Amino acid sequence: MSHSVVLGAGDALGTGDSYLILNVVPSELAEVAFERMRDEVKWDVMHHRGGEVPRLVAVEGEVQPDGSFPVYRHPADESPPLHPFSPTVNSIREHVQKILQHPVNHVLIQFYRTGTDYISEHSDKTIDVIRGSNIVNVSLGAQRTMTLRMKKNRGQKVSESDDARPPPRAAQRIPLPHNSMFVMGPETNAKWLHGINQDKRFITMKSEAETFQEGERISLTFRHIGTFLSADQQRIWGQGATSKTRDTAAPVVHGEKESQDLIYAFGAENHMSDFDWDGHYGRGFDVVNFTTKEDK
Repeated sequence: MSHSVVLGAGDALGTGDSYLILNVVPSELAEVAFERMRDEVKWDVMHHRGGEVPRLVAVEGEVQPDGSFPVYRHPADESPPLHPFSPTVNSIREHVQKILQHPVNHVLIQFYRTGTDYISEHSDKTIDVIRGSNIVNVSLGAQRTMTLRMKKNRGQKVSESDDARPPPRAAQRIPLPHNSMFVMGPETNAKWLHGINQDKRFITMKSEAETFQEGERISLTFRHIGTFLSADQQRIWGQGATSKTRDTAAPVVHGEKESQDLIYAFGAENHMSDFDWDGHYGRGFDVVNFTTKEDK
């Protein structure tokens, strides 16, 4: 059960460290960004538990002169390859950094082709995200609604009374219009889940904002990442790795146990509002992909 309210720009969202900004990029960029990204971005598919996720994706980031680049690990079987920031995405990134007042060096771009494309409720996995930094989601195209829902901790007990019901979980529904940016603070990510549900309503039931760009939406999730891979993807270092510096970079690990241990930690972060970051992530992990094309 949950109790839902609709919130937007000007409201304190999540635990209060999150908010929505309208008109993020100048109108001259907002007017052309969607079409340009559709052409510039190298769209790919991503798989989770053997199935294709219901949206197209792409990954871009800040590639160093030696070819090393930031890596964001989350429970996909194998993430698409990272490409350098494309021109339009980099222009949007510059505006995002001015607002955040901290750098973002990685973006996951997602293309919601119709109302049936969606992303399940989850917490972002923070093993590689610089601790204390914000995560932002820029929306272009059709308006979709993000749901924030308080986590229900594993092991949560209810009264032994026959009529007992778990208390309703607070939920917030946040419409994300074209050229808006949802800023998610670390406390909100720790205590709330977020997702974009399917919207199967007939087009006649949708608003002009929801049918804009023929119902297509592109979202850009920018993060400040502190874990890095070498150009040949054979060595890893930084916040989320066992070796914290480039000089001591460790070999990337390919092994079922390491993968399962990290996936277990991801699951704990998804379910626990009191997630112990140091206990689960502090020692670091050197695994990158969990199921590769070669494994299949």
